[in-house]
Amino acid sequence: MNFRVMVSLLYCVSLALIITTASAQQYPSRPMTIVSPYAAGGNADLAARALGLAIQKYFPQPLVVVNKPGAGGMVGSQFVIDSPKDGYTLLLARVGSQAVAPALDPATPYKWDAFTIIGMLEIDPYVCVVSGKSAIKSFSDLQAQLKARSGNMNYASTGNVDASVVFPVKVFLNTGLSANAAAKIAYKGTPDTIAAVLGGHVDFTCNGLAPFIGNIRSGDLRPLVVSTRARVAEAPDAPTASEVGMPDLELVSGWSALYGPPGLPSEITARWASVLARLKDDADWNAQVRNHGSVPSIMSPDETRRFVEAQFNAYRALASQIGIPQ
Repeated sequence: MNFRVMVSLLYCVSLALIITTASAQQYPSRPMTIVSPYAAGGNADLAARALGLAIQKYFPQPLVVVNKPGAGGMVGSQFVIDSPKDGYTLLLARVGSQAVAPALDPATPYKWDAFTIIGMLEIDPYVCVVSGKSAIKSFSDLQAQLKARSGNMNYASTGNVDASVVFPVKVFLNTGLSANAAAKIAYKGTPDTIAAVLGGHVDFTCNGLAPFIGNIRSGDLRPLVVSTRARVAEAPDAPTASEVGMPDLELVSGWSALYGPPGLPSEITARWASVLARLKDDADWNAQVRNHGSVPSIMSPDETRRFVEAQFNAYRALASQIGIPQ
């Protein structure tokens, strides 16, 4: 290689580095999009909108929420994977689409670590609910009905194999029944499952607490059990998993995190991680999260990665137990 060619190559490399650095420093120069892979009004949507509102203090451009539901969160998740790696399309990651599905559903088109993991946002309790008009008044009533009507009850889920399926299946198995003790009916999002319960189309549903709160307060929905170690203020009459003799249900709690497509520049990841670190002490954001029934739980990229990997491994270990071949 002659001297002139070498100088030209070095110039091009230096220019590319300058452009990349300048671009990262100017980010964001236009509105950003966060994809919620579930329907509007669900846990992912609530978390995404809380984040979008809170980061207005820290970014010069807005974060616009776009709902892309389908296939238990896989459609929206894959959309982000295929998006440009420029930080303008991000994902509101959920336990179902980012841990449970890759661990248990062979149809999942991506691996749990196929994304750029930016940070954990919040953790929310899981709860099982029935209609306020239901003859099922307690968790023990649900167990009794499952035994008496095994195979003739149904429940609503938000996917084919996600936490809204794992939770009830664990209940069935812990009750001494088969994994198919009640028929699963999959919907696109939590609001649809709520409508199904209220309309009497299904007997019950289990999912993150947040979207249920309004109907629980009005008495239209009755909570039967929560996955947390302590009772929650939004459903004080609902016993904990340990209180009903099923402490292993504590594994199944919801969470929301911020992901980017694979190959997201480290400068952009670091910029977002610094903003999330500031949210940890942001009173307004904390109030928003607690108001929709979740627990603020900001984690760094490395902490989040370790947490999600542990979740993936825990669900993977459940595969044979809940009757899913691997």
